[in-house]
Amino acid sequence: MESDKKIAVIDFGGQYSHLIASRVRRLGAYTEILSNEESMKKYASYSGIILSGGPSSVYEKDSPQIPEGIFQLRIPILGICYGHQLTMKLMGGKVESTGDSEYGPATIEIPNSSDSQLSHGLAKQEKVWMSHGDEVVSIPEGFLKLGSTDSCKFAMVSNESKKIYGIQFHPEVTHTSHGNILLSNFIQICGCKDSWNLQEFIQKEIEIIRKQVGEKGKVFMLVSGGVDSTVAYLMLAKSLGADRVRGLLVDTGFMRKNEVSDLRENLHKLGIDLWIRDESKYFYDALVGKSDPEEKRLIVGNLFLEAQARAVDELKLDPKEWILGQGTIYPDTIESGGTKHSHKIKTHHNRVPAIQKMLDEGKIIEPLKDLYKDEVRELGNFLGLDPIWTDRHPFPGPGLVVRMIATHRAIDPQIEIKILSHYQKVINNFSCRVLPFPSVGVQGDQRSYANCLLINQFTDDWTMLDKIATSITNRFKEINRVVLLSEESNSSSFPKSFKFTELRMSQEHSDLLREADFITNQFIFEYKIAKEIWQMPVVLVPCGREEGKFSIILRPVESNEAMTANFYAMNWNLLHKLCKEIRKIPRISDVFFDLTNKPPGTIEWE
Repeated sequence: MESDKKIAVIDFGGQYSHLIASRVRRLGAYTEILSNEESMKKYASYSGIILSGGPSSVYEKDSPQIPEGIFQLRIPILGICYGHQLTMKLMGGKVESTGDSEYGPATIEIPNSSDSQLSHGLAKQEKVWMSHGDEVVSIPEGFLKLGSTDSCKFAMVSNESKKIYGIQFHPEVTHTSHGNILLSNFIQICGCKDSWNLQEFIQKEIEIIRKQVGEKGKVFMLVSGGVDSTVAYLMLAKSLGADRVRGLLVDTGFMRKNEVSDLRENLHKLGIDLWIRDESKYFYDALVGKSDPEEKRLIVGNLFLEAQARAVDELKLDPKEWILGQGTIYPDTIESGGTKHSHKIKTHHNRVPAIQKMLDEGKIIEPLKDLYKDEVRELGNFLGLDPIWTDRHPFPGPGLVVRMIATHRAIDPQIEIKILSHYQKVINNFSCRVLPFPSVGVQGDQRSYANCLLINQFTDDWTMLDKIATSITNRFKEINRVVLLSEESNSSSFPKSFKFTELRMSQEHSDLLREADFITNQFIFEYKIAKEIWQMPVVLVPCGREEGKFSIILRPVESNEAMTANFYAMNWNLLHKLCKEIRKIPRISDVFFDLTNKPPGTIEWE
């Protein structure tokens, strides 16, 4: 890697900053994340600059800015989303809130892709991913409009002589069909082709690990058995030697069915002698009466630390000799508000204050903190991990506790009336119900906490269902999730209401979810669709057709990097068969299918 061949990604606090850097690295160019407050000399040392997205509006007081002199450096600049709007504003254009927000898929029209080096190789129509509330309404002198969508006139612009470009959509996410072509074009413009690869990351990270731990230091690793912690463990063992790394699995009582015994056996085959502590009583006791998702995550994170401290005492590990290892990856830190200007979406269990304090004191080592999930999988393969492990579906650190929705949220009947009134004009048999609980989502880089809407199966066309679900969350901000009640195609049989039932973070109620999750996972492997699905959360929610009953939500998604995702369109016969099996579980009323993409919904419900 040539040290002078690198691209800077300026972080304005959006969810996508590090994903942009990661995507560009996988396309062969070395990238580094910078703040928007670096010296001009620092910016000038890069071969190209990408101005990322962010949750702010460029015209708001105290919104993140960049020195105007950056546009005089005579190096290529690409503004994405907020970065595009900021570029246009600072160079003489105009940005406004037009009221036409776009969150989700859109089609950009590019009349002539040969007009710019950036658009070279793109088709006249391209599917792109939008996430914005403001819009560029006029562009500076010297800029050319390259492309537009129905709701965004200046979705892609360029100044070829200055090599400054702006795009309103996100090329770094997989939902932009040919985003890699555009980013590769920018890499070529910057002269940074083939500047980085993952093998180089491994060598660099090994040096960092050895330096941080020291010649005689050891690492105490909290292992969950998922892809992240397993790869992190192997990376530490490769760097330090297996005898200097020890693994602990904390059984919280919110593990999957048979997970603990299976993990012990399978990890032993990899040379990992796992030590297991049953801490379930502590977790059940501490979570009595808790429903707020942030509070639950904080409790789980702190209990993990307490369990780790008890284990250290029991093993008599010298804290001067041992430090804590974790499998934290980029989405954990980004969604927890880990960048200067970012808006917190949710606190991850490994980013609670106590762990953050240990991080600040240098007592935690996180070898995967700069990688996304697909990079972690690739790294695992490089380290010799069997694909059966690297292909495992992600599972949240807090376990099933964040898949048990216990919060009650009042229903505004007017919202349901408005939605029905709007969509029954175009869909004759459309029915819907606002459900009495919320979920966490993200809209325009900001956290949302809103009710979920249930709709009937008015069609078997997944594309139409996707379109309607996206339209609902775009149009009605009181709703950030849309789920489907399958097999209920006749609006007259659609339930008139759902009753709220208190859901507790107890063994009794977690067992209901454990069984539904087990049935689901067995099912997708039996029917050989597990590899088609990136992740499939199974969620227990506090409502049913009668009091005392709960419902299950199936959340299969397709994704590569966790920052964006679309729901997996399952074969209808398989879906109906799976729903029928789950409904056999006592106290389970209904099974819903999540139609929400990310954004506006997060992959996990909390």
